[in-house]
Amino acid sequence: MPRVLIATTNAHKIEELGALLIQVGCEFVVPRDLGLDDFDVDETGSTLLENAILKAVSFARKAGLPALADDSGLEVDALGGEPGVRSKRYAGPDATDADRVSLIVSKLAGVAERARTARFRTVLAFATPDAVIGTGSGSVEGRIGLEPFGAHGFGYDPIFLVGGRRPTMAELTPAEKNAISHRSRAVQAIRPVLDTWVASQPPTASLPDLPTLHSPIGSPLDPRASQGG
Repeated sequence: MPRVLIATTNAHKIEELGALLIQVGCEFVVPRDLGLDDFDVDETGSTLLENAILKAVSFARKAGLPALADDSGLEVDALGGEPGVRSKRYAGPDATDADRVSLIVSKLAGVAERARTARFRTVLAFATPDAVIGTGSGSVEGRIGLEPFGAHGFGYDPIFLVGGRRPTMAELTPAEKNAISHRSRAVQAIRPVLDTWVASQPPTASLPDLPTLHSPIGSPLDPRASQGG
């Protein structure tokens, strides 16, 4: 079974992608499994697509394995599409999820409900050390609430009203979120690319056992690494 690296150290993304990719015929590993939990990619792209490709290629070359990378963001129409590609860095490099949520809520103070439209968007990129194999994107529409609700999810989930009304994304169970989320739609979009690549791979010899996404990942990482939702 071919081995693929999930190119993120974000524990929340690892958990969601692990559930969404479980039917793909790969052995998925994470940076921690390869001693790369401190490897960081400078996200210099001006779009989610550019950053996803940058991360996929960088991790693939570092690990010597094919890599699947995610870049996600919240796009708020009343803020001209912000925070968008800057979703993780919107409130500063050391900001927490709560800081980012508070900043969005404060910037939308006084904005009418009908004008608080927004969407979550995810772009996935799949690359080998030598080439970008393919990409896929997905989005989900909603509105920004007046205050946060819910204890699930991460990032901006507590203020994102799915379809414009409660529940927020953070009030959904993980299974409910994965059924409708931007990340699940991006996985659906890139799934044919992954399946085609898997089918093209020759049989592989047995490799040393490593923890995979089908097993417990370990303790959560720094919550400040959260992005988008």
